Amino acid sequence: MLHQWSCPVFDANASAGGDFGDLPEWDLTDLYAAPDAPEVARDMDWLEGACADFAAKYEGNLAGLEAAQMLDCVLAYEKIEAIAGRLMSYAGLRYYQNTLDPERAKFMSDCQDRVTVATTPLVFFSLEVNRIEDARIEALFAADADLARFKPVFDRLRAMRPHQLSDELEKFLHDQSTVGASAWNKLFDETMAGLGFEVQGEALNLEGTLNLLTDTDRARREAAARELAQVFGTNIKLFARVHNTLAKEKEIEDRWRKMPTAMHGRHLANHVEPEVVEALRNAVVAAYPKLSHRYYALKAKWMGLDKLEVWDRNAPLPMEEKRIVGWDDARETVLSAYAGFDPKMADLAQPFFEKGWIDAGVKPGKAPGAFAHPTVTDVHPYVMLNYLGKPRDVMTLAHELGHGVHQVLAADQGELLSSTPLTLAETASVFGEMLTFRKLLDGAASPEQKKVLLAGKVEDMINTVVRQIAFYDFEVKLHAARRQGELTPDDINDLWMSVQGESLGPVFTFMEGYETFWAYIPHFVHSPFYVYAYAFGDGLVNALYAVYAEGDPGFQEKYFEMLKAGGSKHHKELLAPFGLDASDPAFWDKGLSMISGFIDELEAMEG
Repeated sequence: MLHQWSCPVFDANASAGGDFGDLPEWDLTDLYAAPDAPEVARDMDWLEGACADFAAKYEGNLAGLEAAQMLDCVLAYEKIEAIAGRLMSYAGLRYYQNTLDPERAKFMSDCQDRVTVATTPLVFFSLEVNRIEDARIEALFAADADLARFKPVFDRLRAMRPHQLSDELEKFLHDQSTVGASAWNKLFDETMAGLGFEVQGEALNLEGTLNLLTDTDRARREAAARELAQVFGTNIKLFARVHNTLAKEKEIEDRWRKMPTAMHGRHLANHVEPEVVEALRNAVVAAYPKLSHRYYALKAKWMGLDKLEVWDRNAPLPMEEKRIVGWDDARETVLSAYAGFDPKMADLAQPFFEKGWIDAGVKPGKAPGAFAHPTVTDVHPYVMLNYLGKPRDVMTLAHELGHGVHQVLAADQGELLSSTPLTLAETASVFGEMLTFRKLLDGAASPEQKKVLLAGKVEDMINTVVRQIAFYDFEVKLHAARRQGELTPDDINDLWMSVQGESLGPVFTFMEGYETFWAYIPHFVHSPFYVYAYAFGDGLVNALYAVYAEGDPGFQEKYFEMLKAGGSKHHKELLAPFGLDASDPAFWDKGLSMISGFIDELEAMEG
């Protein structure tokens, strides 16, 4: 249930590096003035005392509480969440600014250790809640409307009832977590941040090297791809060890918890039914030929190639103008697109630019990728980018600001109800991207410019939908195979390649070394099976946007209400006002048809 100080999950397809105007940096003083600020020690001491007091007062007594007493209990728990979340958000954000700084790494590790020890006495809470009879819980909700507001929190907890272990085992797992998955996560992060690459005489980090895969110079793209393969290959035993260990740890815990599949825990956390995810996965896989296969065949034609190599997948198109977008232009583009939807949306995004809520520049040791971290509901989110001035970086800004706006709106739900499941967390971010894309498309000065914009959007959608479902299939295969025994690096490589040709299509050939590219994807390490949330979010937003484009009356108000709900409602309840239902297989086809419609337009331009 304690969730706010987990690592932020990095969004895909972000890039890095360069001087593009006055790039903003975080001002973390809204959390704490400094690591040695007296408030840090004060809050840590308070947390330790509050957790002990909470356990002394409530452990063994939850089943006998009256409604008003249960409400006091939940509010006390929420206050603990807020203080722990503030401490770990501060420590984590400082660390991600420079993962190579030993002082920052130590501060985060020490905070994590103390918070974990402090909160161990709280483990009883979820265990005891799950032992209360259904009729008793329902009676408590009926007796107190303020308590009933927290029903979704109890529902999510009680979904874990069949998978709950003994009190002693749950406390052991909680205590041991800092030397389990989180330790392997840190090893992965620090290894990735420390990797060095040399491309045509230039020394680069991972982000800078990945960025070259979008370079206009094909030889430079190839050199970057081959250098990535070489460095991943050199380190492949370490990455295989990380994956073997984490997958085995997950298998052991899943077995003890009687989880029916490796994915089941993620589905429970996402408050989404396994059959809904399966319907999404099947719809996307069935659509590979009319989406990725068809688009990449077009791209090969534009590039004058019979076959595409992996370093051509995200290459700029031959007709694309090479342009750098300055930070001020990027900000104006996104804010005006948001304002075109509703001025309120731009007003919510504006403070991110003015108050030190964005860290945009590329710096040594800074974590790669991009994210929006909600921190705690009485502060505000922070957005991290690695801004390179590419048009796609403008889309990344639109994406992360969408997360930020969502998190600001949901904050009124409070610490326990604001956090959205991953499947819904991508809604506002992908919608923000779509608004920005439509604004750019409407302003296209020529058919060529329109073609480039359309192609770029299709590529982003393929990366978000096709690519992420292929990743999901890889993870399903990886965890299933690990249950049969230790996996060699070659075993994992083979699983990776088994999804590549199927998802990308027959126009691709795969260089030697590409089989190791699973190694750098952080989602597999930080959040197993996270990746389908991207496809879920994209499909959901495409369906939502179709409703908006059809002129649905009052759409904006309904949209803001959906974002304000945070994690307080199920996806069925959130989508009902728009006449949508994610459990209907046709729902996913509606979203996928938007992508194939864009490819139709591109094919028509060839005509």
